[in-house]
Amino acid sequence: MQAALLDWFAAHGRDLPWRRRYLPYEVWVSEIMLQQTQMERGVAYFRRWMERFPDLEALAAASEEDVLHAWEGLGYYSRARNLLAAARRIRDEHGGIFPGDPGAIAALPGIGPYTTAAIASIAFGLPVACVDANVARVLARVFDVDEPVKEKGAAARIAALAAEILTPGRAREHNQAMMELGALICGRKPRCGACPLADFCLSRHLGIVHERPVPGRRADVVALNVVTGVLRHAGHVFVQKRCDRGAWGGLWEFPGGRVEPGEEPARAVVREHAEETGFAVRITDDYGIIRHGYTTYRVTLHCFGVELAAWDGPRDAGGLPVPPVLTAASACRWVRPHELQTLAMPAAHRKLADRIFAPVLDEPGRPA
Repeated sequence: MQAALLDWFAAHGRDLPWRRRYLPYEVWVSEIMLQQTQMERGVAYFRRWMERFPDLEALAAASEEDVLHAWEGLGYYSRARNLLAAARRIRDEHGGIFPGDPGAIAALPGIGPYTTAAIASIAFGLPVACVDANVARVLARVFDVDEPVKEKGAAARIAALAAEILTPGRAREHNQAMMELGALICGRKPRCGACPLADFCLSRHLGIVHERPVPGRRADVVALNVVTGVLRHAGHVFVQKRCDRGAWGGLWEFPGGRVEPGEEPARAVVREHAEETGFAVRITDDYGIIRHGYTTYRVTLHCFGVELAAWDGPRDAGGLPVPPVLTAASACRWVRPHELQTLAMPAAHRKLADRIFAPVLDEPGRPA
């Protein structure tokens, strides 16, 4: 994954002016400018800024009026004021040398955690991971982070993932590659066919790229407490196809449904099989819980393995039981475990299939 990312960046990274020499002053100014600013516009402003204030000494000696005039049109003028204040502090407290210590960088006016990490890694090559909106979007998709990325838990997970995958000795290139990937390929409308991380992307595997990252809380999130049961018989797995209506219409799934108030999940999965298929089942396995976030839903899925409790009804040509009814589906099938790969499934059910059948998915001849 690291190699694929860095190879892509070497071939496709944009030729940006602050990438010519990676001077701390230039990296710093570019990072501040690009906050709330589109790249093309930021490059134009950067070039004009460097003509007027070519180095830290020139900026520190400038008047606030000159600095604000140079910033005009970019908005958020506190950014320009903080640039000037930080330049003067570096002049007065660091001898005019931009500090390379992350703690000293973070102490400068207008520099938060992200900008600290960007300067430390890009300008000084320190092994610090950067997480901006672009990086958070890439990580949320690649690792299927199913919470809004700005929420505390998800933000902590993304930060940990960013640090975990940081390429040793190549922090400068790695961080820029991640940001570039989010800006050019893994944007709001992702171009998965051009992505160097497509083969590693869990969201792509689950078919939910457009549902990651999960949006922030614009509306109340509905909590769903549901169950599903993986029914196996004679080396086959039973799946049913959802009716066309609804968010997951036309997808294949294991039977299940909502847990009624006061109902135990184990009892619910037996009831749901009876209601949806007419099959009487009993539980054989407890596969635990899968939690999964969608745009307006937070699903807690209780997962079980089940078998037929008894069957003396009709069978198909292959000798497999034919369900008496289908109340929540338009079709059903008995499939071999490896055939689950070929079916379009809701993400939570795909996670469950992977959890149970991963050892056999790539071995079509191996029995379930």
